[in-house]
Amino acid sequence: MSALLDHALTTADETRAIALGPGAVHRTGSMFADLFPGQPALVVADENTFAVAGAAVLASLEQAGVPLADEPFIFPGSPTLYADYPNVQVVREKLATLPAAVACSIASGTLNDITKLASGELDRPYLNVCTAASVDGYSAFGAAITVDGFKITRTCPAPAGLVADLDHLVAAPARLTATGYGDLLEKIPAGADWLLADALGVEPVHEVAWQLIQPTVRDVLDRPEQIAAAEPEAIEQMAECHFLSGLAMQATKSSRPASGAGHQFSHTWEMEGHGLDWEPPLSHGFKVGIGTVASCALWEEALAMDVAALDAETIVADAPSAEQVEAAVRATLPAAMADECVALTLAKRAEGDALRARVARIQEVWPSLRERCREQLVSARGAATMLQRAGAPHHPEQIGIGMDHFRRTHLAAQRIRSRYTVLDLLADLGMLEAVVDRLFAPSGFWGRRPSPDTGS
Repeated sequence: MSALLDHALTTADETRAIALGPGAVHRTGSMFADLFPGQPALVVADENTFAVAGAAVLASLEQAGVPLADEPFIFPGSPTLYADYPNVQVVREKLATLPAAVACSIASGTLNDITKLASGELDRPYLNVCTAASVDGYSAFGAAITVDGFKITRTCPAPAGLVADLDHLVAAPARLTATGYGDLLEKIPAGADWLLADALGVEPVHEVAWQLIQPTVRDVLDRPEQIAAAEPEAIEQMAECHFLSGLAMQATKSSRPASGAGHQFSHTWEMEGHGLDWEPPLSHGFKVGIGTVASCALWEEALAMDVAALDAETIVADAPSAEQVEAAVRATLPAAMADECVALTLAKRAEGDALRARVARIQEVWPSLRERCREQLVSARGAATMLQRAGAPHHPEQIGIGMDHFRRTHLAAQRIRSRYTVLDLLADLGMLEAVVDRLFAPSGFWGRRPSPDTGS
């Protein structure tokens, strides 16, 4: 474990211990005993994760003298578990029958989030044994859980302890490693989205959280072939970067440090139910990776604009009314989520004098912000190539999203969150639909790439 991760733990207010390295699973029992002295463990897993690490976890708990509250609670291995609230309720109800028990989950992203929220709702800590370097949610505050078709980050504490055996991470299925790369890549345009929100006074950059992610993520992203080949050093570096990202979210009690417009593409597709009936379900990082390419393409268009030449009075006069915004939300998103999305979209919308002031602010900060974002970003083509080299999907059709559907998502994604991103910059300037039209025109980025066969 690096000095940076060691230092990051000293700033965390929820996660107190991380064991990362070869054979780390054998430290599970001693970590559990140190964190929760005298308390029994309830091992939570699915058949797949239990096959990977269950025997070693049980042996380690026994060796450390940790009693078991009950037999391991194991979900079926197929169909693949989904992060929805009914599964949270199942784990919470089991824990509730064992008043002193602390969950010890053996999990990748989905089951970790399920156990995290179930434990949080009972005001109990928990420990997770990671089985793949697939997400940054391991060490994050909050759990991404779908309730009635609407996926947002639900408030709950991060795990008190994390165990990540490098041997298990290296041996994880290639698709899980590739999904971890896709999730990590979005930190680049998400950083630009945060710089934008900071410059406009919408959401200031948290310097500690920024330093945990941004200076380290590029070193990992520059090693796509080594990630695809599951080289131990590269996988360890990616896992550590995921943990740092989660600790940054702990520091802010928000997913803002790690999540921007790219994640909003992914969440839109999840809310539509896309890929949920696949086996295994379409992974978070695969969707986020495609959203990242889309976000970078939007940023390229934004950075090429002559913002100073835009006329604020025309923008204000042409801005859609609240009623028109609501109608657009309801026309582009499923009815089950429309009411909440209307509220979220209207919450960040500006009109009249407020919009006039926002446009003036954008024009004021644009010269310096544009340069900072140019330094922060990678090109859309570069992002697609990195995903391809890492063995991850790099075109929407590779995840079952047709180009017409993908085009619609560019508008829908702006309407599912109150978080300010490049999508909102373009919407505030009255340019979002025009920019999307350019991207999908024959000469535009997506117009030149109507299928993955045309290359990245």
